Parts: sequence; C-alpha cells; structure tokens
Amino acid sequence: MNPQSCPTDLALVVEEPGRATVRPVAATSGPVAVRTRFSGLSAGTELSFLTGTNPALTSSFDSELGLFRTDRAGAGYPVERLGYMEVAEIVEAPDDLGLPLGATVAMTYGHRTGYRADPVRDRIVALPDDLDPLLGIYVAHMGPICANGLLHAAAEEVGADVRALGDGVRGRRVAVVGGGVVGLLTGLFAKAHGAEEVVVIDPTPMRRTAAEGLGLTALDPDAGDVAVALKTRWRRGAGDRGADVVFQCRGRCSALALALRLLRPQGTVIDLAFYTDDGAALALGAEFHHNGLGVRTAQIGRVPRGTAHLWDRERLSAETVGLLQVHGDAVRKHVITDVVPLTEGPALLADLAARRRHVIQAVLTTAG
Repeated sequence: MNPQSCPTDLALVVEEPGRATVRPVAATSGPVAVRTRFSGLSAGTELSFLTGTNPALTSSFDSELGLFRTDRAGAGYPVERLGYMEVAEIVEAPDDLGLPLGATVAMTYGHRTGYRADPVRDRIVALPDDLDPLLGIYVAHMGPICANGLLHAAAEEVGADVRALGDGVRGRRVAVVGGGVVGLLTGLFAKAHGAEEVVVIDPTPMRRTAAEGLGLTALDPDAGDVAVALKTRWRRGAGDRGADVVFQCRGRCSALALALRLLRPQGTVIDLAFYTDDGAALALGAEFHHNGLGVRTAQIGRVPRGTAHLWDRERLSAETVGLLQVHGDAVRKHVITDVVPLTEGPALLADLAARRRHVIQAVLTTAG
C-alpha cells in the first residue's frame, strides 16, 4: 500500500476495553512516505490499553507540572496509535534528507501499513546494510530504553561524566528482575559491557531459557528465595552482600519488592518497568528502609541529569545497533519468538490478555 496515493492506512486499533481490530485509519501528513515491513509488539504497554489500565486513558499528563491530571480528559478510546517498534522502507523523500528510495529505517509510529513522516516531528533512523532488518524493530525506541538503563546505572556510579555505557556495570554483579524483552536486552547490554555476572530472574521457563541462550544466568523466583541465594554468594565485605546493580524490568510491584531485596546496602534499583497494579506488594519498611536503598526510574524520555551534553537518543540508538551487530543472531533465535501478519494482531492481543499464549517478542508483518 502506498501511503501517498491512499487516503487511509490499515492499523491495529483498540476500539474499547477488550476489543482490538485491524481497520483503516486516516493517513498522516509529511514529506517522507514509508511502507511498513515489521512492527514489534510491546506487550506490557499495549495490553494496558486493551485491559483499560493505562493511566493515559483516563487522565492527561501535564508535562509542565509532571502530573497525570484527572481534571483533564484522557486519550480514551479508540487507541489508534499502538506500538513504537517499526521498520519501514522509504518510498518517497526529499532529496536533501539523504534518505534514498528503498532505504530501510527504524521509526516509532505504531502498527500500521504505512506512514507519512515529518523529520521535525518524527525520528527516522537509517539502518545499516549489515543489520538484519527484523532486528531493526529495536533501534528507534526499545533498544534505547534498555541502553538508557545502563546509562542511569553509570550515572549512579560515576556522576554526570559518563563516557562509556558500561561505566556502571563493568566488573560488577548485576541482577535483572524480569525476563521479557526489556530485561533480556538490558541483561545482554550489561554482559556485553563487561559485567562480572548477569542473573535474570523470571518465573517463566520460556524466558529463563531465552536468558540462558543469550549467555546469561537464569533463576526461578518460585523455586526458592533468590535474594538469600544471591546474597549468600555475592559478598563484598562484612554486612555488604547482594547485587551491585539491579535492573527492575517487570511491571509488577512485587517485582520491585524483590529487586530491593537483591541489592547490597545503599544500592539503587534502576527501574525500567511500567506498572499497572496498586503497589500493595511493596514493604518499604523492610529492606528499602533498613539498607538505605534507592530507586531510579530510567525511562526513555530523559537521560540522567547532567549527561545530555554527551548522550542523546541518537547515541543510544547507535549503541543498540552496535549490540545487535555483534549479538543479533542470538537475539533473533532466543528473543523474537513469533512473527505473524498484522491481520492476526487482534487475536494475538486477546490471547496474550487471557494468558492463552505466551510470547517474548512478537512481530507483526505487513508484507503482501
């Protein structure tokens, strides 16, 4: 489908809680036209729209005050822009942008067959020829999310003058809570940047197998007290046991509670999760209080304070490309578990919400 000649594109849309469909949506405007090849599913975020638990549905984020405000209308339904991991082919672009026809790019415009982009409004990341285009789903947004986690860990260790992404993990013992896409890529980043050991903790056998396939250690939190197990063998000194860095990558407050238990005294959890539960599992009077711990949210909307002169989204995308060029075969084999047509998207979301199906990374295709 040519985004220029057709007034609509097909898109995966959440019409109302519990119901998704693929239907035409209005074409966007802009001088760059692309045709989608692959679109990665971000299951946690996208299921929150299907289940009605995403706060953006019922409240509006005031960026000036930094508040979700219930006195302002939320986005509501239908949700027509769903997803942020797209790989596309350039089908039209001005000559001065340096984007040749047929070039493969990474973008963040949602699960739809085509898109017209404005380079001022939209990030367009050209993918190198030696990168498997399917892996390009991680380059514009998901990979930078994970790289930004390492950047925050580095800032905790060395301050604002972070010169290398591994400054916070090199030679250190790292725990990753949650073996979904974010946890697996973050763990792989940590291993690639010199962590002494990376342990991924997840109750799902499929995810633990994927972690081991990436060369990481995997533990089942339901098989025993993993905090006792790791703190027994991870010792720095008297009264100083536990992980040097914990990346919390699972969107449940019980996972954050576990992350706090894993840390050595005065450590900081680097939090990459998106929470939709009520926080009842947190016991802040326990390890958080007694061990002097911290929690640092490392979302992609910002780099650590004081590092913007050295780090931005483009550099984080470049770090992602570098990781995938070296470890792409393993990511393709162990992380990307399902590749299905866009038309199967509604059924896939329904199955995931009902827990009838489990995936690590699902990819929607629009070929043909």
